[in-house]
Amino acid sequence: MSAPLVLGIETSCDETGVALARGEELLVDAVASSMDEHARYGGIIPEVASRAHLEAMVPTIRRALAEADVDLGEVDAIAVTAGPGLVGPLTIGAAAAKALAVGLGVPLYGVNHVIGHAAVDELVHGPFPDRVMALVVSGGHSSLLMVDDIVTGVTELGSTLDDAAGEAFDKVGRLLGLPYPGGPHIDRLAREGDREAIRFPRGLTAPKDQAKHAYDFSFSGLKTAVARWVEARQDAGQEIPVADVAASFAYSVADVLTAKTIAACRRHGVETLVIGGGFSANSQLRDLAAERCAEAGIELRIPPIRYCTDNGAMIAAVGAAAVRRGLAPSDLDLAVDSSMPLTLVTV
Repeated sequence: MSAPLVLGIETSCDETGVALARGEELLVDAVASSMDEHARYGGIIPEVASRAHLEAMVPTIRRALAEADVDLGEVDAIAVTAGPGLVGPLTIGAAAAKALAVGLGVPLYGVNHVIGHAAVDELVHGPFPDRVMALVVSGGHSSLLMVDDIVTGVTELGSTLDDAAGEAFDKVGRLLGLPYPGGPHIDRLAREGDREAIRFPRGLTAPKDQAKHAYDFSFSGLKTAVARWVEARQDAGQEIPVADVAASFAYSVADVLTAKTIAACRRHGVETLVIGGGFSANSQLRDLAAERCAEAGIELRIPPIRYCTDNGAMIAAVGAAAVRRGLAPSDLDLAVDSSMPLTLVTV
């Protein structure tokens, strides 16, 4: 008997993601992005994103079904992002998922977007071992999670106290006059610069911070330090070595993220690290994580870049895991939660 077929819908921000997973096998992942519509504003405009989701939802579902060569009537369950994210886009996705669940007479699962960034790796690299550490880093989240079970045993060890890694990159990108989103442009420039050229601060790494914030992250001070360094050079009429600034800034972020995460793995005896989220596409983070995991004897799992940014596969992964474990489905009146806590994997 084949595993249940789960359709996952992701609309937390600007990507309309639809995927189909059967058990731990990903059949298809279709994405429609409205990023180009936001670029001229220098950031995400919720109303623009919501309208884009409305226009893309049905065509993207149809494309996913066609590529997987399945009929809508074959779907056994619907999973949808319930939060965190932007309320308008989340509401569009939830409404579509509820309509499908009612029309098909199948269970509905509202799931956590952040957990999805870790869960998607099971569809790529296979089931997790009994315990893994997950570092989820994206535009709005920097979270360190200990995972004993992806839907029933997730413990948050640390998170960002201010700017997430992706937010810091976008803000520094604007400071350096780079197009939005800043992350890919800083990453490209960083590969051309000297990461040791400027010693930018590492937030929450001082001895006084270790007792209370050993696994938390803070990048607001780093962003300010970069701004002051650049302003001082501009005031003195000096040229800004953009590639060196980008490299030194990116290395500071990757250094903190990997150092704290490896320390958590060692303290908790975890031998497998999963890194997910949009910022996990950053080359300095990937390279430094690979280097430090190899030194520590820790297996590193990072999904391909297409599964790091927001996508339907991550939501289908959590939904499929919930179905396999026999979790009760969500009520049809489930409400989206823009700040959904990580204590909730499904609602």
